Amino acid sequence: MKQWLYNIFILGLKELRSLRADPVLLFLIVYIFSFAVYAVATGAKLEVSNASVAYVDLDRSELSGRIIEAILPPEFDRPQEIAASDVDRLMNDSDYVFVLSFPPRFEADVIAGQQPVLQLSVDATAMAQAGNGAVFLQQIITAEVNKFVAGDDSSSSLPIDLIITAQFNPNLQSVWFSSVMQVINNVTILSVLLTGAALIREREHGTIEHLLVMPVLPSEIMLAKIWANGLAIIIGAILSLWLIVQGVLAVPVAGSIPLFIAGSVLYLVSVTGLGILLATFTTSMPQFGLLVMPVLIVMNLLSGSTTPMESIPDWLQTIMQISPSTHFVAFSQAILYRGAGLETVWFDMVIMVLLSLAFFIIALLRFRQTIASSH
Repeated sequence: MKQWLYNIFILGLKELRSLRADPVLLFLIVYIFSFAVYAVATGAKLEVSNASVAYVDLDRSELSGRIIEAILPPEFDRPQEIAASDVDRLMNDSDYVFVLSFPPRFEADVIAGQQPVLQLSVDATAMAQAGNGAVFLQQIITAEVNKFVAGDDSSSSLPIDLIITAQFNPNLQSVWFSSVMQVINNVTILSVLLTGAALIREREHGTIEHLLVMPVLPSEIMLAKIWANGLAIIIGAILSLWLIVQGVLAVPVAGSIPLFIAGSVLYLVSVTGLGILLATFTTSMPQFGLLVMPVLIVMNLLSGSTTPMESIPDWLQTIMQISPSTHFVAFSQAILYRGAGLETVWFDMVIMVLLSLAFFIIALLRFRQTIASSH
């Protein structure tokens, strides 16, 4: 047992030296945990920001002017007036996301107690911005019409007192969500890529033959690659949370970092085992990249890090329970966002342990077959 652990340690040091000697992989690790996190968090916003608005005013009334003046930055750009005949062309050219059309006698019909039709055309190509922006514009229009009918600028009182409390993200900033989830997704990406690339590199450089003549077991080779590459990934993730997420982006991390590290270690065993498993089906780095790409896309998009699991069809939710990324995302969100403790996340940790054992055993069996065939 002592010799087994010693071999794993020595082989892991070899992996770390190989990683240090590979400037491309080192640059990838630094880039993916720094600029990639910052760029995605600040660039891919879910809330409405600087949405372009145009209007067609066939009424030219005080009410239409009030509504237009109420559409303000930073959610919207200043509305631009266009002709009714240009609406379709400008929408097709993606010049505007929203086009508001005021019909003739709009104000007169409102004063008369009728229900005039106010048309809002929306370019729903960007679904999140289109949906949220349409809701905001509806609220603006409703508020201005109510104020106009009431005869003053005070908001009309509702028969209820609605108090909205936003937990864990009081200002509803998407950067708080996307920054942390980008770190989590990057852990998955690098875990698969680094371990798989390490095995492919052994094969391409011919060093796999050196390992075959050494008195080492396949399990020792696998565990060495897992702990060495996993250590680099864990260090990168922690530094990213500390320097980029908390430092540069000023996003608070609510929960226990040591508990998050413990869960990450459990997760890394399974996902690095997956990387080795995928690498055994390929003979070159390009083949490995083509095989890994669809796997990573599915794991990241359907793990709950992009959209809630509840929005995924039930049958697909059931299938995704065999993916370790699903449980790691739930585990990470509970700790880093909501400050959950072990009593809340223990079940996800147990599932990750079971999946880690399953992926490791399957990858080990496949790895042994690969070594036997190459020997």
